[in-house]
Amino acid sequence: MSDLYKPLPAASSVYHYAAYGIRIRSDAPLPLPPANGLGLLELEIHIQNGTIDPSLREGISFEQNPSSAFDLGTLSDGSNYVGWRGIGEILVSPNGRSLSGYRDGESGSDSFNIYLLTQALSFALVKSGLEPLHATAVAIEGMAVVFLGDCGFGKSTLAAAFLQAGHQLLTDDLLLLDKIHAAPLACPGPPRIKLFPQMARQFLGEPVIGVPMNPHTHKLIIPLKPSQVCNHVLPIGATYALAPPSDLEGTHVLITPMTRRESFLTLLASTFNRAILDSARLRRQFEMAQALASVLPVKRLSYPRSFDYLPAVLDAIASDLSAENDEVACGV
Repeated sequence: MSDLYKPLPAASSVYHYAAYGIRIRSDAPLPLPPANGLGLLELEIHIQNGTIDPSLREGISFEQNPSSAFDLGTLSDGSNYVGWRGIGEILVSPNGRSLSGYRDGESGSDSFNIYLLTQALSFALVKSGLEPLHATAVAIEGMAVVFLGDCGFGKSTLAAAFLQAGHQLLTDDLLLLDKIHAAPLACPGPPRIKLFPQMARQFLGEPVIGVPMNPHTHKLIIPLKPSQVCNHVLPIGATYALAPPSDLEGTHVLITPMTRRESFLTLLASTFNRAILDSARLRRQFEMAQALASVLPVKRLSYPRSFDYLPAVLDAIASDLSAENDEVACGV
């Protein structure tokens, strides 16, 4: 085994965490809750300051993707490279069970960790045989309410509105499900949310405590209080696909059921990592979406993107959840 992925020693200096339903062993502190039992799998994270060895960089085959906010590449041994200029670089082992991070000395740990525990971690999850979704989820009356949508669709803003209403965040941006082929369970993510300052002030109040995700955006990484987060798995009560902001018309909040085929296509398009495209992964991705669509109906949620409409959105979702619970109680 390469020294890059040498197992961590069983010592007191190793930190044990839980996130997204997995166990994480790290040689550096991370903004995660402590491990609390078994997980879907166990990963190891090694973090150091500086950059990867120049000789190793020469062996990376970089992808040409000028529109991407980060750099991707592969090594001959099957490792994945994920890097963010001015923030850091991460290598994901061929089997996905180990991540080696190199943090830029000018970058804060919060900015590095947000990419480590989302984009880079998604490579490890997929290589380990799991399929994360691009989704945010809140906890409402013991159930997970899931919002699917691409970047900029308003997932985090909607979750922040639920936080303001007294509910808890389950995960923001990346969702991993347990028991996909039975009753799916939504796993909790890190206790933080990503919001622009205006949104944070609107829903979380002053002062806004957070750091920018990277030097090129004003979006903040905001740590949440223990009372604002749910740290255990929850059954899914409802799943909503947020309509693209460009598709919105009128002044109404609309919740529209999708057909099973539409649910399948939406779930397939909502996979978090779209960079790993080998045949085995694509087959697993297809099977995951197919299995989920059979037990997890998706509804389309459309509403004007304005603060003024968010109370009506929350009311519409509450009414929809109540109707769902009534149907279950009646055996419909």
